Amino acid sequence: MKLKSVIATVLVAGVAFLGGYGYQRWYAKKPAPQTPGGRRILYWVDPMHPGYKSDKPGIAPDCGMKLEPVYADDPSSMPMGTIRVSPEKQQLIGVQYGEVESSAGAHTFRAVGRVAFDETKIARVHARIDGWVEKVFVDFVGKVVDKGQPLLTIYSPELVASQQEYLLALKSQRIMKNSALDAAIADSHSLVAAARKRLELWELSEEQIEEVTRTGKPMTYVTLYSPIRGYVVARNAFPKQRIMPDTELYTVVDLDRVWIMADVFEYEAPLVRMGQPARVSLSYYPGKSFSARVNYIQPQVDPMARTLKVRLEAGNPGLLLKPDMYVDVEFRVDLPRRVSVPAQAVLDSGLRKTVFVDRGNGYLEPRQVETGERIGDRIEIRKGLEPGERIVTSGNFLIDSESRLKSALEGMQGMPGMPGHQHGATPAPEAPSAGAPESMEMPAGEAPSGHAGHSM
Repeated sequence: MKLKSVIATVLVAGVAFLGGYGYQRWYAKKPAPQTPGGRRILYWVDPMHPGYKSDKPGIAPDCGMKLEPVYADDPSSMPMGTIRVSPEKQQLIGVQYGEVESSAGAHTFRAVGRVAFDETKIARVHARIDGWVEKVFVDFVGKVVDKGQPLLTIYSPELVASQQEYLLALKSQRIMKNSALDAAIADSHSLVAAARKRLELWELSEEQIEEVTRTGKPMTYVTLYSPIRGYVVARNAFPKQRIMPDTELYTVVDLDRVWIMADVFEYEAPLVRMGQPARVSLSYYPGKSFSARVNYIQPQVDPMARTLKVRLEAGNPGLLLKPDMYVDVEFRVDLPRRVSVPAQAVLDSGLRKTVFVDRGNGYLEPRQVETGERIGDRIEIRKGLEPGERIVTSGNFLIDSESRLKSALEGMQGMPGMPGHQHGATPAPEAPSAGAPESMEMPAGEAPSGHAGHSM
């Protein structure tokens, strides 16, 4: 009896073992495969089109690319359009990263400038009478003249006649000095004052009028003097030349101070302020620089060059700054603390501005941002990013194309005619392929199954 009991026990245990093994083989759920690091793999996808899924590793059937695993610990709450780019693919398309920074300091930018005359220090010499040039004392352009230096002499019949009228008025005043008629004396004084005023309007100096008064003879030739000290930059006076009141005989410019007309790029124009200091340097005088200050900003941008004219005033020691020279103008602006990213990280489509944020493990999230001023090679970010986040700075055009395609596929889930859609009913889950584990899950945000063309 004991032998029979032992045999029966062995048979029951064998049947139970075989039954359990068969159930485990055919009915029980298989554990998902794991990587050496312990991460559980849900399925494999085509890296170029995450909508294609497979239960085992291999090659994509239409393009021949190696399938990549999707892990169970991947974030399932990423925003629409987030894509995963493998390290190999990132290297292939040249993806580079930068960092969102929050910093304060000084920003320096340069502009090209041109030296010009200070228009407030230009004197144009005219004669207010008709006549002829008799002698020319300054006979070439570029000569330095002092204030009050003789420039030329003029003969004018009209001016000679005015001097004679003045002398006659003086003579009449002397005659009427002892007159008993007060009205006659007053008239003689008025006549002298009127004649003298006329000579002053002809631009005769006080010394010249006093000389006519003292000698009692009119001056046949009248001398014109330089009104300022400076350089003669234009000359239209020649001996025996007939002149008119509108004839510009000389142009004299004081070059002790000059203007610099700088062309500031349109995106840097908001950084320029009235009274702002700047440094001016010359490429042909290494190590030499000049202090300048903004004294005017033109209200209109050049429509062709897209630059703004900014005028600066600078001293000119040694006359090193010569009109029409090109110079380098350096502006320095103190900036408050602000968040910024490299300019190439922002994709500007006109309607929106996008930055791709690194979410780790190859996942890149498209983030809509609000930008501010451009500061050199960086752009201010007013909204959408936080300091310290890692962002894509190169290769973002190709990443954006893939992200847009994925967003479009996600938006078409549940539409009539798409896989998994039934009119008036909840879409049924897809049947697993042969050999696929029953525990396979589709993470939230993934595209429907089915392999479409690639966007990259």
